[in-house]
Parts: sequence; C-alpha cells; structure tokens
Amino acid sequence: MEASEYDVVVVGGGINGAGIARDAAGRGLSVLLCEKDDLARHTSSASTKLIHGGLRYLEYYEFGLVRKALQEREVLLKAAPHIMWPLRFVMPHDKHLRPGWMIRAGLFLYDHLARRQILPGSSGIDLRRHEAGKPLQARFGKGFVYSDGWVQDARLVTLCAMDARERGATILTRTACVGAQRSEGSWRIALRDASGAERTVGARVLVNAAGPWVGDFLSQVAQVKSARRVRLVKGSHIVVKKLYEHPYAYIFQNPDKRIIFAIPYEQDFTLIGTTDLEYRGAADQVAIDADETAYLCEMASRYFSKPVVPADVVWNYSGVRPLLDDESADASGVTRDYDLVMDQGGAPMLSVFGGKITTFRKLAEEAADLLQEQLGKGSGAWTARATLPGGDLPGGDFGKFLESLRQAHPWLPATLAQRYARAYGSRTEAMLSGARSLEELGEEVLPGLYEAEIHYLHRQEWACSAEDILWRRSKLGLHVPADGGEILARWLAEHVVNVTKSKDSPQIAPTGH
Repeated sequence: MEASEYDVVVVGGGINGAGIARDAAGRGLSVLLCEKDDLARHTSSASTKLIHGGLRYLEYYEFGLVRKALQEREVLLKAAPHIMWPLRFVMPHDKHLRPGWMIRAGLFLYDHLARRQILPGSSGIDLRRHEAGKPLQARFGKGFVYSDGWVQDARLVTLCAMDARERGATILTRTACVGAQRSEGSWRIALRDASGAERTVGARVLVNAAGPWVGDFLSQVAQVKSARRVRLVKGSHIVVKKLYEHPYAYIFQNPDKRIIFAIPYEQDFTLIGTTDLEYRGAADQVAIDADETAYLCEMASRYFSKPVVPADVVWNYSGVRPLLDDESADASGVTRDYDLVMDQGGAPMLSVFGGKITTFRKLAEEAADLLQEQLGKGSGAWTARATLPGGDLPGGDFGKFLESLRQAHPWLPATLAQRYARAYGSRTEAMLSGARSLEELGEEVLPGLYEAEIHYLHRQEWACSAEDILWRRSKLGLHVPADGGEILARWLAEHVVNVTKSKDSPQIAPTGH
C-alpha cells in the first residue's frame, strides 16, 4: 500500500467501482479501491456485452434512462475504440407479436432521443434480399435494422482500473473489506488480502460499490441501515458455433414479450442471451440451469432455419444483475436505472444501487461530484472527452491503427495482430516490449498465448490466475484446448512469482478443440 489515509476508499471492483475510482483519482482525490476477487469477476463480466440504449425499455416508458444511455453510447465508443465498436442489429418482424407501426415508432424515438455522430439510424429491410435474411426461416420477409455498440465488458473494467492507477489510485484485487467503522469523522477500514493478512486504512468518504453485495455490505460490514434495496435478477447466456457468416447481430421478439440477442462472437461463435429470472441464491454461485439453456435454444430456433439445441452449446455464463428494486412484478421490467445514496450519519458513505454498463461513466461522474461536495476539494468532471488506456488511436480509427501495427510488425500473424490491437490498442507496443519476432515473445504457452503477454497481464492488469487470463482479460478460453486452463495454471505456478491461487469456479471449456 502506498498510504494509510485516503480521501476515498471504494469497495467493489466491478464497472461502477472502477469507474468511480478512475473519475475520483482524475480529480486529484487520493483513492484506494479494494475488490475481494478479480476485477470484473462477477456481474461486470457476465453482461450481454452491449453498449446500448435499451430499445425494449421504451415499452416501460423509461425515456430518461434510454436517453441517458443513448447519449453515453458515442461517448464510450470514442473513449475506447479498440474494445468497443458499432454493431448493426436486425429485428425480423413477427406479425403475431408487436405490430410494425409500433416498432417503427420505437425505432424513430431510439434514433432521435439523443444526438448521433458515429452510429447510423434505423431503416426497414427486405429479408428476402438482405444478407441477414439468409440464416432465418423463410416466413420472415420483413425486418428492421438499427445501431448500438459492442464492448469487451471485463476489459472495460480493467482499463478503468488501469486509468485510475495511472492517475494515482491504489488498486488492490483479491482484498476484501472485512470491517468498516466510523471514528471521529472518518472511516477506519479493515482489509484482508488473499494470504489472510489484515491492515487498516482510513478514509474521509467510503464508497459502497459492491454490486450484488451492496445490501450485505451495509448491514454486515458497515452496519448502516438503508431503505434502498437491490433486486437480484439472473441473466444467463449460451455460446454456440457460428450460426452465420455476416457481421449483423439479431434481436428476436418472443411470445413471452421478452427479447433475446444473437450476436457474432469471438470470430468463430454466436452468443445468445439473455434470460431474466429472480435470483435468491448466493451471488457468487450463480449458474445457468437446464431450463434456461432450453429456453434460449427454443427462442433462437423460432427464427433460425437451422434449430439450435442444447448439444450445440460449447460454453455458457451467468451473472446476477443487482437492479434497483422498483417493486416491479416482472423481473424483465425492473428498471436498469441507478440511485446514489449518501449516508451522513457520521463520516459519509456513498452506496450505489443498480445501474448498467452503458451508463457507468455517467454514474461515476455523478458519484464523483457527490464525493467532491463532501470533501470540499477536487478539480471537476473530466471523463466525457477522455480516452481509456489504449484508446488514443489516431483519429479514433481502429482500421488504420491495425494497418499501422501490421506494417510496424510484419512478423505478427494476422489473427494475432488483430487480437492484440483489439485488446490493447495503443498499449500493444508496451505489451510487445520491443520484440522483433515471435521467438522474442517467449514461450508459446498455449496456442496464440505467448510469455510476453502473460507477464504484461500479470504486471499491468492484475491477472493472477489462468481464469483471469483466459476468460476475463481475453476470451482465449474459447480457442485453446480443453485442458488449456490446467496447462496455463501450471506454467504460472512455475514462472510467475507470487501468483495468487484462484478460488474462481472452473469454466466450461469448448469441446472439439
């Protein structure tokens, strides 16, 4: 640790916690962030990975939330063009569900609730002529196309934490906050690391960004009462071998009035999700069940000409969304908005309830405004025009950046150059560390994973386990052999000093590789 007294201690290393730490550090506040597991270990790596306004939320009259999210889409796309990019969505029209006029009206609102500079607007398409109609059943002749964005969600969290650190914050992963007490106008906070060692730090303001555990942290750790609650809703996704060749994603309407997405994923796969189910179990034990898998397969099969069946699933993941409890009767209808609650019964504590990945930057900005108000210091909002680490590409043009990277390193295989550019952007040179050949990247521990990248992820991005590297800092877990995690874990134990043994649950590896 660099200090024992901080302006702000943030508990929680998901997207909201990392975003708040980044914004606050950039304002000149002294910040410590602690996360009991890896960054983005839970909810923030289990999203549908969309930067979107939430077209379906218009049906719940959430115009303010949709507008705020639509405004944020292009802010984020400009901040990190390596890990985020525009995506066009096709909605086949099922005449037995929402009428065409309603969809057109919704898309008109979606196009005009916020100003667009990067993303094109919506239009109608003839699926009998359009390439997006080829994988669909012949009964779908009419459709609509509109724009949203895609994000590598877990990498977004890591980049926010990196930016916070580079602006002076202390980031402690695998470090739990096990006690928090008010004492003479400040907080005394007990932290316990993975080895079991404890130490105490002080903070003028405590931020509770514990996501699904926000209520537990209030009642069990800080012993503070709150009228606000989060509602835990499980969302599960399945990944299957690529179902089509074109670059469009799909949004499918279903008879239960829910929607699911089918999205091109990791070059060779299609991502299908999500479900919305009330969840009352342990937030760190969430997992897909057979009924959810069957549901996603059945709903996708209503549209694709080739049925999707459970045997097609090569990987799945589930997460718990800590939604702001608005007492909605339907889990799908629970608001995706957020609330920031400042408790001032002594030293101040800010608790974050709800939120979604698209609005994380705005949430963090509003939270940092509140922190500044409490502390009476800080330089003001700054993130709206700032790039994230690796995002400072010339002109924000990823294609030109990739071309220049390949020219500078002609020895890099095309697929590897593409992956490095997407993961690290302008930080790719730092990751390569002066290498002039594949041999200089060191041992190829797994296909496409070289020693230089592993060391970079460990030193710069807090990666401590095979799962950190294969499933959060990347999605290489989908591309390596089934025993790749075991091979990498053994290599880490032999070659990387002080690697923390991960307590993460094992991931399902794809078969047939």
